Amino acid sequence: MNVQDCMNPTVISVEPEESVAVAARLMARHNVGALPVRARDGSLCGIVTDRDVVLRCVALERRPEETSVARVMTGRVASVPPTASLSQAAALLSREQVRRLPVVEGRRIVGMVSLGDLSQRAETAQEAAEALSEITANVKRL
Repeated sequence: MNVQDCMNPTVISVEPEESVAVAARLMARHNVGALPVRARDGSLCGIVTDRDVVLRCVALERRPEETSVARVMTGRVASVPPTASLSQAAALLSREQVRRLPVVEGRRIVGMVSLGDLSQRAETAQEAAEALSEITANVKRL
């Protein structure tokens, strides 16, 4: 089974010039914790997470309405092709210490795959659990 078999093909994204406020509203409206950031040509140029919004905008007392997504996004994004195996996706999630991966074909974003998606598949449930364990073990406790 490949990533394309379990990814979410509905991709809500933002452009780097959009405000953090717009990104936060989109995350809330669609109940997602991350949005891929698309360049004008449609290619993936970053990802913005709810954590980015809090730590790189709100905590620094920047105004979300006046701060661009480009200022808070993560520019180096791990991604996976739709033809990758679910095991490869789980390994990448674990190695990169992330919970979601954009699925990219060529330069175009065609979906998103998450630890949750992998945990719902019998063949990758154990790998997803191990990836989550590794990710949460490295989270600094407040």
